[in-house]
Amino acid sequence: MTDQHVDRDTLSALRDVMEDGYPELLDTFLSDSRARLGELQKTVDAKALADVAHSFKGSASNMGAIRLAELCHELEAEAKYKSHSEIAQLVADISGEFEQVLPVYEDERQHAHIH
Repeated sequence: MTDQHVDRDTLSALRDVMEDGYPELLDTFLSDSRARLGELQKTVDAKALADVAHSFKGSASNMGAIRLAELCHELEAEAKYKSHSEIAQLVADISGEFEQVLPVYEDERQHAHIH
């Protein structure tokens, strides 16, 4: 299930590289993601949407959230061409995908704390 959503190899590499900083990295990703989702849900300006989507895409990609990064890329690329309802649907898709991967990162967070 999670393979198309989360690249586990990326997470393993991050865990190895970050060591004690890994839990904090996870916390930052989750809090930043929630903030960016909130911005996407209330922003109507295409340029601002593209900017937030770009930032979100970068962090999702760095954290191995493959599908989330793809959806953010789509929003970034097409924000100025899509109708309000199409944008709302894309933002809903991004939000839904974040909900899909959230347990993976929360699980990582709990296990990182134990080690």
